Amino acid sequence: MSIMIQVRERMSILSVSKKEQVMFGLMMCTGMVVVMMTFNLWHAGMLSQMSVMQMLIQFVICFVIAFLVESFIVGPVARKIAFSIPFARASKIKGVVTMSFLMVIGMVLVMSLYGMITAYLAGRLDGVSVSSTYLHTIARNFSLPLPYQLIVLGPLVRYVFGKLFRGQAAVASV
Repeated sequence: MSIMIQVRERMSILSVSKKEQVMFGLMMCTGMVVVMMTFNLWHAGMLSQMSVMQMLIQFVICFVIAFLVESFIVGPVARKIAFSIPFARASKIKGVVTMSFLMVIGMVLVMSLYGMITAYLAGRLDGVSVSSTYLHTIARNFSLPLPYQLIVLGPLVRYVFGKLFRGQAAVASV
C-alpha cells in the first residue's frame, strides 16, 4: 500500500476517485461562494443595489473562478503542504483542521484579489491605495471563512458527501 493511500485512510479528508474529488470540491465551493459573495456584497452595500439576475451572474462567474482556483492552484498546494506536516497526519481532526486552514488561507488570498479586480472594474477603487485595500480585504475576508469552514460547512459537506458517496460507514470516518 502506498504512503499516500495510507495517509488518505488515516486522515479521511480526501475522496478517492477523481469524480468524488470534483463532487466534494463542487459542494464545498458552492457553500463558500454563496456565503462569501453575500458577505462581501453586504459589506460593500451592494446587496440592495443588485437585481437577482445580476447576483446570479456574479455568483456563476465567482463560482467558476473559485472552483478553478481551488481545483488547480490552492487545493493541490494545500494538499502537498498538509501531507508534508507530520502533525496533520497524526489524527483525522488535525488533518481536517490543517487542510481547512490551508485552503482558507489560499482561497482568501486569491479571491480577495478577484474581489478587488471586480471592484476596480466597477469603478469602486478610484483614488484608493490598492495595496492597503488588498490587505484590508484579506483581513476582513479571513474573519468569516475559517470558522464557517470548520464549524458549519466542512462538517455539513463531509456528512452529505459521506451519505452520497460512501454510505453510512464513511460518515463516521469523515
